[in-house]
Amino acid sequence: MTETLDRGEFVRLAYRLGRSQATGVLTVRPARGDAEVLVLRRGHLMAPDTDALGRAAAQRLARIASLSAASYRFDGGTAAYPPGAATRQFSLAAWARRHLEAQIDSAHAQVLVRTLAGTRLLLRLDLAPDESLCDDTDRRILAAMRVPRRLDQIWPLARTPRFRLLTFIHFLREVGAVEFEGIGAPATRRPPTGAAAAYRLLGVDERADKQAVKRAYRRLARALHPDLHPSATAERRRLLERKFSEISAAYRELVAPE
Repeated sequence: MTETLDRGEFVRLAYRLGRSQATGVLTVRPARGDAEVLVLRRGHLMAPDTDALGRAAAQRLARIASLSAASYRFDGGTAAYPPGAATRQFSLAAWARRHLEAQIDSAHAQVLVRTLAGTRLLLRLDLAPDESLCDDTDRRILAAMRVPRRLDQIWPLARTPRFRLLTFIHFLREVGAVEFEGIGAPATRRPPTGAAAAYRLLGVDERADKQAVKRAYRRLARALHPDLHPSATAERRRLLERKFSEISAAYRELVAPE
């Protein structure tokens, strides 16, 4: 199934494929020119032998992200994995973060502050970045966003320069990992239903196979199961129970009991 991509949407797609550890072939067709064929394995782009530092891969992805209009198709399944390929894997999720954070300068940071003024931010656990992408500062920011808070409330908990906080918030916002509440929140869109909602809740592409869905569910279950958080407050435990129930229902929707 072929889907359309507007400018900026490729980065979100790349992040979600990376986060869900997708394996398969992603084909992106611009309005003009030749198609780009990207071979993915467990959320990584397979880079050529000559691209040991990933520079060519990053430039290639940035070029695709700059397209004003394109279509894409993702065919999930086993991808080629030749000898030595383990040293040539380029993380899509890590690239998406670097690409988005590089967009922010002081002027954009001020616009972001004004845009989010009065808005409470809540982390979407199903789309939160993997631990491998995070340092201690990231973890403090993510912990602060597990309950709805404004920027001015998150900042002291993050214990980091404001610009550093804003670049990370921008990244989370652009990949859809933040929900908004209160004054200034974006207009509510009609939420997806059925299988589409289940795929979104688990943070996987709608063309993901059952194995990818199972992997995504297991990761979320480890993060959200209330029994794995014995020190959680009563409020936090209720949130975990609700989220765990939601992802379990989504999993049942997509993967019939075996």
